[in-house]
Amino acid sequence: MDFKIRENRDKPQGRRPLVREREEYFRLMDQGLSSREACRVVGINRRTGKKWRNGQGATAWNKAKAPVRRPGAQEGPSRYLGEADRIHIADRLREKASVRQIAAELGRSPSTVSREIRRNRTVLEKYNRWYYRPHAAQVRADARRPRPKPGKIGQDSQLREFIQHHLNKRWSPEQICQALRTAFPDRPEMHVCHETIYQALYVQGRGELRRELARALRTGRARRKPRRQAQQRQPRFSTPMVMISDRPAEASDRAVPGHWEGDLIIGKDNGSAIGTLVERATRYVMLVHLPEGRSPDLVRDALAETVTTLPAHLRRSLTWDQGSEMSRHHEFTLATDIPVYFCDPASPWQRGSNENTNGLLRQYFPKGTDLRQHSREHLDHVAAELNSRPRKTLGWETPAERLHTLLAA
Repeated sequence: MDFKIRENRDKPQGRRPLVREREEYFRLMDQGLSSREACRVVGINRRTGKKWRNGQGATAWNKAKAPVRRPGAQEGPSRYLGEADRIHIADRLREKASVRQIAAELGRSPSTVSREIRRNRTVLEKYNRWYYRPHAAQVRADARRPRPKPGKIGQDSQLREFIQHHLNKRWSPEQICQALRTAFPDRPEMHVCHETIYQALYVQGRGELRRELARALRTGRARRKPRRQAQQRQPRFSTPMVMISDRPAEASDRAVPGHWEGDLIIGKDNGSAIGTLVERATRYVMLVHLPEGRSPDLVRDALAETVTTLPAHLRRSLTWDQGSEMSRHHEFTLATDIPVYFCDPASPWQRGSNENTNGLLRQYFPKGTDLRQHSREHLDHVAAELNSRPRKTLGWETPAERLHTLLAA
């Protein structure tokens, strides 16, 4: 046989591709030789011939199903269109074939072929015509593929200066994006989304926007703050919490008085606090005096002292958020016989009445003030004033009147 196979077999061959041996192996197989005999003639290991014939992952179980692959044959569609695919698209476009026909022949989605033609065609604006040239399309696709790509802000000095100017004026990225669309309505290259601006500030190594501009953001952070999703957070307390989903239905529909929502309003530098309790059916407010701080022990004792002034039929349940001040909730329940239900993480709307009341209380206790200066008598005066204020949600009755009506009934 005139085919010269692997001369000087004793010399290490390294990892060179066995292109000629592979072609000769399949030629001998087509002539009717067995795989064992073809491997012996070509001078390769039987396992190598098996891999060529059945694929790299061939096993005894899938050997019968594995296709025989010939040199040059395509081993299934790649994730990206190749030059042969683009040549086929160009040929079929000249034959006036539809996009769906071309896609079916290539085993691709019609949107893939349509997007390929739209992005990589050659447009002749002078004649209002376009051509699809496969080799030029391949060059464009290869140039577009490398990562990471240069950012849009870094490539346009006018866009970069506009964004930097408005960041210095303490505009938010979303406000800047809207201003760009207003100032340049007919220039889409000047339009970016707010996430593009954030990435230009946060992502290291881009250099699209000056690093010190991050201080102009309202958060003042120069990097993103990772946040764990609510359902992935760990339990806050050692004693198991009873969640709001287990709260009685009578508390949800506000039909029966005695179900309360609670929270704290925090003073200056997180150094002081006032506890707030709101009855769900009547919006009746009670304020908890915490002059010594908001540690779990102090909150437990102050809450217990406050609720014991209520009649027994108005002490049915308490709903709280997952703040650390309620870590002694089990001891509070034992002392008062009031079960405590906890809201889901990051779900303040589950205590909507309490959140609304806390907003009203900020008229009396502004943010950034020391709440320890308010006496027990002053807290009672504020609660009485709120309870005597007509509420639209109560049909313009006051919380005190609605509570009196329910107790009388």
